[in-house]
Amino acid sequence: MARVNGKEIHRSEVLAEYSQLPAQTQQQIHLNEAYPRVLENLVTARLLTDAGYKDKLQDSKEVKTELKHAEERFVQQAYIRKQVDSRMNEALLKKKYDEMVKAMPAEDEVRARHILVKTKEEADALIKQIQGGADFAKLASEQQIDKNSAASAGDLGYFTKGDMVAPFADAAFAMKPGEVSKTPVKTDFGWHVIKVEDRRKRQAPPFEQVKGQVAQAEAQDLAAQVVDELRKGAKVEAFDITGKQAISLTPPPAAAKPAAPAKQ
Repeated sequence: MARVNGKEIHRSEVLAEYSQLPAQTQQQIHLNEAYPRVLENLVTARLLTDAGYKDKLQDSKEVKTELKHAEERFVQQAYIRKQVDSRMNEALLKKKYDEMVKAMPAEDEVRARHILVKTKEEADALIKQIQGGADFAKLASEQQIDKNSAASAGDLGYFTKGDMVAPFADAAFAMKPGEVSKTPVKTDFGWHVIKVEDRRKRQAPPFEQVKGQVAQAEAQDLAAQVVDELRKGAKVEAFDITGKQAISLTPPPAAAKPAAPAKQ
């Protein structure tokens, strides 16, 4: 990938550096786009590392202390991972999933279609066509400016009230299945004509769909359990900032209630 004073930078190093970027950044910026900046960072790092070794800084007390601290952090993380991996199993994940589903609020969901246009006049004209017998889905495919919705004949799927902007949500949740809005709905996107297709209570996503999210939540619980066991089995003596007065440490807070699994 590159050479710095004859020393090679390999593809594996580029991939490792890229993988350290936040997940959201990786979704927004593909490796091909990020590659020049990632490689530049690696070149800079190699130059600084070589310069530091040339000055024998690896033997300094400061660097050795930092290395010791880093080693301790890695050992801590490795121990947590080992313990979590040894305790994690399918039964625990399904139990956690059931807890998360139980914690879901009993929200209403609406399934609706919409037609988005630029002006109120266009929306009024569409409502008249629909009242006259025109097919809503056909108009949603042909007449609206929202190209993504046009591809699905205006179908937005199921959503809760909090998923949509207030004017749209207020209108949709005030309607019955099969009903079309009698007046256009104004939002920052334009003017909407809405048709409600169905109403239901919010459905939990299938276990397999959110298994990764459930595993993350369970791993956090198991990690807290590991730490709690270590604390209970240890003799911990703590003192105030002067080092003279004994104090009691506040135990870590209990794990929060599981959040409802989000649809992927």
